[in-house]
Amino acid sequence: MLFNVSYNDVKIKNKIDSLIGKSYSLLQRLKKGGIGSGKLTITKADKEIENLLILDKNINYCNIEKRKNGIIIMFRSLLETYALVIPYYKLIIFKVTADEYTFNIDHKFLKIKVKNNSDHNFIRSITEDKVKNSSSYIT
Repeated sequence: MLFNVSYNDVKIKNKIDSLIGKSYSLLQRLKKGGIGSGKLTITKADKEIENLLILDKNINYCNIEKRKNGIIIMFRSLLETYALVIPYYKLIIFKVTADEYTFNIDHKFLKIKVKNNSDHNFIRSITEDKVKNSSSYIT
């Protein structure tokens, strides 16, 4: 689901929290070794997101935040901040090339280019969290 998170809207915050859980506490963040990615470059997106990204002429960057039950991919367009909220049970990740990944939810997608090994490790940790989360539904 795509949300405009530029403004402090309690309804949107509660909707995001109900979909993928609340943000980790500081202690949990330290134990996990961090829950956020660095700056990643968006190379391609679906029509709806692409229409937002072409409004300005800047290079399109995003970052990813892990939550208990999913991830948030945040990006900016003009002066607005958008969040693509993806629960783990709907998340599909493809490794397109050696340094590009595609994150899919339903009919929305973002193709992201990673720069270094720590970004690859972060995406690997997302897939590990997805597996751990989905195994709790099986038991």
